[in-house]
Amino acid sequence: MDTSDHLRSFGMSGMMITDELKNIEKSLDIELGHLPPAIKQSALEYYPQFEKEVRNQATAMAQYYEMFYCLEQSIRKLITETMEEAAGADWWDSKVPQQIRENVRRLLKDEIDNGITQRSERSIDYTTFGELGVIISSNWEFFEPVLTSQLAVQRIIKSLNLLRGPIAHCCPMSEDEVDRLALAVKDWFRLIG
Repeated sequence: MDTSDHLRSFGMSGMMITDELKNIEKSLDIELGHLPPAIKQSALEYYPQFEKEVRNQATAMAQYYEMFYCLEQSIRKLITETMEEAAGADWWDSKVPQQIRENVRRLLKDEIDNGITQRSERSIDYTTFGELGVIISSNWEFFEPVLTSQLAVQRIIKSLNLLRGPIAHCCPMSEDEVDRLALAVKDWFRLIG
């Protein structure tokens, strides 16, 4: 074996080890530190055609999107766990209002018809924020042990849904609305008994 073969073999072995380490990291959800940290840059910096002011607004709004994303996911989880425990695995078909199920079917069909990757296997992931509130209200007997007041749930969901508008539609939030969002999120967590 000549030197170039040894070098090629060494390089291939290193690549195989790196791939195995990546698989281990992925399966265990850990970082072993075998690769240098990736340089993280905002994708927006690659698009100089966007005005700096717009990029700055996007950066400021990102934290509110993240907060709302976490909140909406936690509400979906609360609904799913509560409904599965109370009504069984077929809760979606037996306990969710028909109009919500039809809206979800329409959204799913639109994704399929347009060749878009299906966002989720779970129907609840196709619901709007307001529809989550309707599912809770429609099944209050199951949520009463978990949430302290049906009227408070309706008020807070309505408030959060209004505050969600600027976040979902890419508009900056005023300072007052940022304060309202923080209070509404606190109010939501106070409801959980």
